[in-house]
Amino acid sequence: MKILIAPKKRGFAVIIALVAVTVLTLLAGAFAYAMKIETRLAANTNDDEQFYWIGRGGVDRACWWLALEGNQPFSSKQQYWAGGPGEGPETNGPLAGESLTGYPIGEGTVSLSMTEMESKININNANEPLLKQTLTAMGADANDISVVTDSILDWIDPDDNTRPAGAESDYYLGLTPWSYNAKNAPIDNIDELMWIKGVTHDMFYGGSSAQGNTPFPEHKLGFGHAPNQEPDYAFGLRDVFTPFSLGRINILTADDKVLQLVPGMDTAAAQALETARDSDPPIRNVGGLLTAAGINPAAIGQMSQYFGQQGSTYEVHATATIGQLSHEYTAIVFRNGPNVIVVSFYRSK
Repeated sequence: MKILIAPKKRGFAVIIALVAVTVLTLLAGAFAYAMKIETRLAANTNDDEQFYWIGRGGVDRACWWLALEGNQPFSSKQQYWAGGPGEGPETNGPLAGESLTGYPIGEGTVSLSMTEMESKININNANEPLLKQTLTAMGADANDISVVTDSILDWIDPDDNTRPAGAESDYYLGLTPWSYNAKNAPIDNIDELMWIKGVTHDMFYGGSSAQGNTPFPEHKLGFGHAPNQEPDYAFGLRDVFTPFSLGRINILTADDKVLQLVPGMDTAAAQALETARDSDPPIRNVGGLLTAAGINPAAIGQMSQYFGQQGSTYEVHATATIGQLSHEYTAIVFRNGPNVIVVSFYRSK
């Protein structure tokens, strides 16, 4: 006896088989995609580790450079760490002919740049007159000068007493959408300034936000700005201040913006000082440079308290590159003669 399968049942079985094949195909595709993602994540993790060690190796190389130049009784922009041609005995040393860029490490390369923190003013040591002088030179309004000066000093000092135009925790805890306490301790990252009452983005970075939004930016009208005119700052707070330094400004590496903020120093004196330190032969001591800058001999002793001629704190930027990809790392290092230590190291970009 022959048993016949009904057409409907055969059609249903075919559909079930097609659905099963489709589901299995989708599962296989999903599994393959998941494996691809896992492989890519594993590769990225490996790449991140390689970038990290290339960046760290670059910082160690920067420490070597700084150590070799650490026995000099001064530090200047002519030295190798600053990308200069070298000067004095070091021109015949092991750094002669070396380059800060494209140094091979592992499967990639690293490029370095170093900024001496003593070329700026230590924000944690800045007093009221110096802060006000800085804000005035930037082109800040009179009201902003009082608010920012008092607020910076309130942020750093250990008490909760509010200066006339300043701010303590009761002000910051009332902010929205984010609230926080006043630090009441020294600043350890210059970006903290943007958390302080009165400090704006343009004040921190310099310039004016209006410059990028209009083809014909308004002219700056003397100090401060006119009503309804966007502030246009000659430089930013980050350009002249640092939280890391031994306190004295290195007279050999500070630029004219910083030099002019020192009491008793004007534009002409700052320019004369820069010319003297780059002359042939260059002047490499504080007293000689202040004399060359035309400072009154009676004031040189008092002004010398602001200056030194050697750096000890450096911000090192290391660009680690593998193929077409790059990662940026930043380190803070301290130098005491030929001894150099890394205080912090982190990925910045």
